[in-house]
Order: sequence, then C-alpha cells, then structure tokens
Amino acid sequence: MQTMNKTTDSLLASAKQSLLYTANRPEVVMTRGEGMYLWDTDDKCYLDFIGGWAVTSLGHSPAVLQEALTYQSGQLVHASPGFYNKPMVEFADLLTEVSGFDKVFFASSGAEANESAIKLARKHGALHLNGAYEIITLTNSFHGRSLAMMSATGKEAFKPLFEPKVPGFIHVPINDFDACFAAISDRTCAIMLELVQGEGGVHAVDGPYLQALRKACDIYNIMLIFDEVQTGLGRTGKLFAYEHYGIKPDVMTLAKGIGSGFPLSAMLTTAEFDLFDPGDQGGTYSAAPLGMAAGHAVVSEIIRLGLADNAALQGELIKEKLTGLSTEYPISQVRGKGLLLAFDVPEGSAPMLAAECFKKGLLVNAPNQAAIRLMPPLIVSADDVEQMISILANALETVGLKNETVCS
Repeated sequence: MQTMNKTTDSLLASAKQSLLYTANRPEVVMTRGEGMYLWDTDDKCYLDFIGGWAVTSLGHSPAVLQEALTYQSGQLVHASPGFYNKPMVEFADLLTEVSGFDKVFFASSGAEANESAIKLARKHGALHLNGAYEIITLTNSFHGRSLAMMSATGKEAFKPLFEPKVPGFIHVPINDFDACFAAISDRTCAIMLELVQGEGGVHAVDGPYLQALRKACDIYNIMLIFDEVQTGLGRTGKLFAYEHYGIKPDVMTLAKGIGSGFPLSAMLTTAEFDLFDPGDQGGTYSAAPLGMAAGHAVVSEIIRLGLADNAALQGELIKEKLTGLSTEYPISQVRGKGLLLAFDVPEGSAPMLAAECFKKGLLVNAPNQAAIRLMPPLIVSADDVEQMISILANALETVGLKNETVCS
C-alpha cells in the first residue's frame, strides 16, 4: 500500500479529531473536481458515477455555476427572507414555467422541501378534511434525515432510532394499491412517494398503480405528493419523473440536481394548495439571492444542453453494457430510468465490489448488500460509460465474482 503524503495524513488526523462521526468514509481527502472526475490530495483521479448522490447534475465545478456565484456574490448574497429579491423572482418564474406548477417555496435541502410538503398537507387536512393529519408513505422509501422525515421514511434501519418518532405516518408496500387503499381513513390528508426509490435500491412505481393513487386522492380530496428530490431535473430521462407517467401530483419536491452542488431545494404546488398563512413556513436562507442565482443558472443549463435527453440516451447504453457483462459476471435485475440505475449482485458482495471499484478509481454506490447504484452527472458521455464498464469488469474479476461454468 502506498504511503500517504504528510498533507493527507495530517488532514485525515484532523478530520477524525474534529468531525462528528456520522459516516464511514474511505481514507482519502477529496480536493478538487472537474466534469466527471474528482481528485484527492494524492492526485489520484476518480471517475464519478455517484455524482454526489445525484447532486452534481452538471458535473463538478461547472463553469455556469462558477460564473453565477461569482457575479451574484458581488451583487447581493443575502437580503433576508422578509424581502423579495431579483434572482428569487426570476428563478421562481423559471421553475413554475418548466414544471407546470403555479407556486414555489425554496429551501436548502431535500428534507426541508419534504417537511414543507408535509406541513402543507396537514394544513390542507386542518382546513378541508376535519383535521386529518396522517400521511401514507411507502416501505423502503427515503425522504430525509430530519426527525419528521425519518418518521416518514420506510427504511427498516430507521425504525429503532430516535424514538419516539413523529406520529402520523403509515407505511405500505410499493405498487400495492390494495394495501394503500386499506390504509386510507378519515385521518388521511396525503399520500407521499418517490416515483423511483433511489436509496431503496432503485425501484420504480407502476403506471396503473400511480393512476389508481391519483384517482383515490381525487375522490377523497387527499393531497398527492411526489418526492422528486433525487429524480427531478433530468435525472430519469425526463425533466421530471412524473412526465413518464402522465400523472401530475398536487405537490412536488426538488433538491439535489437543482443546484448541481449548491445546497438548494424547492417545493412546488398548484394554486389550489396555496394555503400557508404568513409565518406558517419560512427559513432564514429561503430564496436567498446567491442560491437563487445558482439554481437559475443550473436549471437553465440543464434545459439548454438537453441533458434530460442525454440521460435517457446514456442510461439505455449503460443498461445495454451491464446486460452484456451479465453473460460473464453475476449481474442481474438491471433496472432504473435514465441515469438513476441499479443492478443486483450476489447477496453480501455489493459493498466489497463498490470498495474495489473505488480502489480502481471508479465511484459507485452500494445502497444495500446486494445492489450497486449508478447516478453519474447528466453530462456523462458514451466514452465515460465505456470507461466505467471497463473498470467495473476489472473489479468484478478482482473480487472473484464470475458466473459458474456449467459443463454438459
């Protein structure tokens, strides 16, 4: 093993001394990024097929984001949420125009955007459903790490943590309308779901199931919320994942790719659900000029470059290449939409495979013990895909994951 230089050693020592232990991180320190690549302090290069967890939609340090931040930081960084500011109005106009929604609230993280949606749903329940407050979400879902969003999340590992949880969340299996319908009661104010469960291993909802949910929500006046924190802004091959289904929710949440690395999120809704009174919702950094300029630049560039189309194109190429690998290696269940993809490997081998890819300069994610998830920047090219497949095949070979040869 190559000895790390003093700079890396000292940085790692400082990190372990000063940072709260909240994640298992490899023994490297990232120092710069450009496009599809990250570099560490030893100048080792990594091809990034994690994309900051579907965040770096334009790749690392895109020029348009640099320019927007540089310009806006010289104009106005923060004016308080008690005033309108020019970038706020411009970005709100852009998002409502391209999304098909009427109103937007800005925040800084996906959890905050989802909290906003939950608050709006409960306001709807208080005003129109005799105080209904329960929200149906899905098992295996992920909606964020605030206490309320951990309560909404259907992740088994979250169940014993930080009790007591926030009450009012009912979890049902994905694509099981009968279970969802059985959970609806006079206490239900909303149904909230991801159209593709990213953290849950990349599992998409079915079209007929989603149609049935929309119909049930219309009949019972229940709010339908789509969490597009991970799927929004071109990730699935459409600008928004709901476009694949032709079914529009009452509320949609966005984050991650909306700022391509700048912390930014949004909750969008129709005029019908413009229900908040002043003081019901807010935040010190809501719609701050610097973030608004960043978001406007990023979303405009995603649209200008047609990156949703690129996500669809490259996603199909990745699926094709992974299917090709499956003839030699134990890869199965290649799935997903656009550039939110996953495949299965033998149980227990996914973390080992992800670690070997990392050693070889490829960043992939193991969301569980048997799945590898891919969510590269939307700028990924066919050459990048070829390089990823080559490193992945090499890693599969190194860890000994080969299909068994059956002799006749």
